[in-house]
Amino acid sequence: MKVSTDSVLFGACVNPAEAENILDVGTGTGLIAIMLAQKSKAQIDAVEIDSNAYQQALGNVENCPWKERIKVVHSSFQDFSKHTNYKYDLIATNPPFFNNSLKAKQEGRNLARHNDMLVPEELLSGVDRLLTSSGRFCLILPYVDSQIFVVNAALYNLYCTRKVNVKPLHQKKINRVIMEFSQQRNKIIENDIVIRNELDNYTEEYKLLTRDFYLNF
Repeated sequence: MKVSTDSVLFGACVNPAEAENILDVGTGTGLIAIMLAQKSKAQIDAVEIDSNAYQQALGNVENCPWKERIKVVHSSFQDFSKHTNYKYDLIATNPPFFNNSLKAKQEGRNLARHNDMLVPEELLSGVDRLLTSSGRFCLILPYVDSQIFVVNAALYNLYCTRKVNVKPLHQKKINRVIMEFSQQRNKIIENDIVIRNELDNYTEEYKLLTRDFYLNF
């Protein structure tokens, strides 16, 4: 599974702050879990349902400097959330979306890109069960889906407190939104980021945000 710009940007934007326990839902290759380990001292559980992605995540974690603080779990989030006794200060996910789009031939890519296996209500229910009272929940979604998700999250007493609106180019519309939720109602802090400039090079703001995770920045 390739590393996507969405994943790198999301991992760079999530602030682990003083979190002691972090959960990465649908870790894929383990990228976001590793990025969060690099930025914190937290213990991290990384849950992945797809067997191939799970094996990749195990290998990547084993070869990273923070392997002692990352545990990769082969499980669906639904089962994990029902059976774990842990609570988390931060839950992060780059979730499956493309709800109505044409499916790929590879089952692994379908699991990663479609929400058949983890619908928003199941994600929110699990987060509600596992998040500490002062914890934060972060995810990235397509723009249209993000608006609907904010409404659904409020039904689980999770309120949006931060938004990063992502544009692929200056002249393009917002296509992704990175959001942070908590159980406290606060004013939403909102800002924008553009990934590429008119010459199709990464913008300085993108490079500044992600430079700790790219070798060529």
